[in-house]
Parts: sequence; C-alpha cells; structure tokens
Amino acid sequence: MLTIENLTIQYDQTKVVDNLNLVLGSDEILMLVGPTGCGKTSILRALAGLIPIESGSIQFGSWTATPKKTIAPEKRNLGMVFQDFALFPHLTVEQNINFRISDKQLADHWINILRIDSLRNAKPDRLSGGQKQRVALARTLAHQPKLILLDEPLSNLDAALKDELRWEIRQALKSAGVPAVWVTHDQDEALSVGDTVGVLREGKLEQLDTPKKCYSNPNNPFVARFLGEASFLAGEKNAETNMVTTLLGETPTFENENVTSKVDLLIRPDDLIIKANEHGVGEVIWARYEGSSRLYAVKLDDESVVKARSPHENQIEPGTRVSLIINTHHPLAAFNKSI
Repeated sequence: MLTIENLTIQYDQTKVVDNLNLVLGSDEILMLVGPTGCGKTSILRALAGLIPIESGSIQFGSWTATPKKTIAPEKRNLGMVFQDFALFPHLTVEQNINFRISDKQLADHWINILRIDSLRNAKPDRLSGGQKQRVALARTLAHQPKLILLDEPLSNLDAALKDELRWEIRQALKSAGVPAVWVTHDQDEALSVGDTVGVLREGKLEQLDTPKKCYSNPNNPFVARFLGEASFLAGEKNAETNMVTTLLGETPTFENENVTSKVDLLIRPDDLIIKANEHGVGEVIWARYEGSSRLYAVKLDDESVVKARSPHENQIEPGTRVSLIINTHHPLAAFNKSI
C-alpha cells in the first residue's frame, strides 16, 4: 500500500505540491489529472525518488522517504512508463524487454499478453507509437515492480489508438495485480481507466474519489468544469425535499448541508433534451457537429448559457428558438450561488 502524508514539493521558493495526502490500494489504479503546472508530474517524480521533497513522507512497502531520509530510485522497487517510450534504439524488442532480467520467461509472458510476439526482432525505429508503448510496458512489467508510475503514456498517440491501448494497459496492470499512479491530461482517459481519480489544482488535491462521483457529484465547480463540459443553471433549493427549481423545471440534487437555498445547478450536455420550439426558453447561438451527435450552445431568456447534446439527426440552426428539458432522474450537483 502506498501512503502519502502531508507531501509538499518546492522548487526554489515556488510550492508546486501543497500538503498532499492519499492512500493507494494494493492493486488500485489512480489517475492524477489537472491543468498544466498543477503538480502532477512532480508528484510522480517524487514517488520515483527523482526529486527531493520539502516536507511530509512517502511510504511504500518496507521503505519510507522523508526530507531527511532519501531512498534511492533503484531501492524503491517501482517501474516507470514514459510518454516518449525510452527504448534503447540499438536493441531489438526482445532485447529491450529482457534488459537486466534474469528470468526470460517473464519477458515472454508479457510479450504474449501484449501481443508483440511478431515484433521480437524489430528495432524501435520500425515500430508504431502503439507498438513502442506496448514494448515499454512489457519491459516495465517483466521487472516485476511492486508499483508502476505512468507519465502521460498515451499523449503521443492518435485518438483511436489511445482508446484501444488504454484498455490494454489497464488489463495488463490488473493481470499483474500491480498498483499504479497514472498521470494524464486527458479527462476521458482518467474517467474510463482509473479506479480512483485525483483532481489537482495549483498543487492541491481538489477531489479524490471514484470516477463516477468526481464526474456526477464534484466537490466544486472547478472539478465539474475540468472533468467535462459543464453549464450552470441558477436555481432555488428546497432543503426538505432536496429538489431544485430552475428555469427548465424541477430536478433532484444531492444532499449537502453546506449548500444553501440559492444555488448553481450543474448541467452536463447529455442531461438535456433540445427541440426547436418558437415558444421555447432560449435561442441557439452556435451548433457543433460531432459525428454521432451535435452540441448546441443555448442562450436562455435569463441570459445564462447552457450546452445541450443531441443525436446528429436533430439538426437545429443557430438563431432558432428551442425548448430544453432536463432529462435525468438521478440527482444533479448543486453549489452555492456564485456572486
């Protein structure tokens, strides 16, 4: 189990990670996400022992690292997968994976699991980006690390390959039973792959929870916006029924004693049904074709703007009056009305 307590990382006088606390289970995949410069990669580098820590501790298995007790990277029994693959260009795939491994059967096992057997004798310059990433992962797993760190491993790949490979990596990690900390800037990747998602802002952990809860019941508007398209509707909450009344009707919200009567209700584009209606509640200001769907921005009669997504067959031109219906029976998140 990985335990991080009160971890602070500082470059000169700049604090890049501020009092981080988290616990990672024995086979859990933690996705760390956040804007550029939020501290994601610094956390990974500190876990690997590549940079010093200002305060706090990192404990994993038999070792504990503190500012006064440095544990060398090679003593931490962890593996790291980089976004640039970091393969030896003069070695074949098999030689890369077997590098400094005494039990060659371990390499063969992961070569077969990750479907790169036909590439054994190829050099890295003959491989595609996805093949290189499979080789890099096989090399890491063949060393039998107790913890794996992944630094944006799919950022150099095209969208279609990313979708396929992220599931292969997840399945390989689960097959090995190894916990992992995976840094990404891709919200879809974080939500679909992780057992847990940690959302960072300016070095602080804004929320650490399941992907579902981070998306549907975020701690604050920042998390809501970062993990997907978010609109906010002004509303009034009934404390007894946990129902919120808005311009688009009434809908249930999560219980939260810290939320008062005047609220901003979180609306995702898929929460709404949009239809052309001259007697509607707003006007389409722009439309975006997405292939299987269309995304619309609608300016409501109270001057607020919300986004709605509909099947691609439902084509509505900008300037058209529309009706909007909240199409969900599950609770929506609400936050105290911003001034």
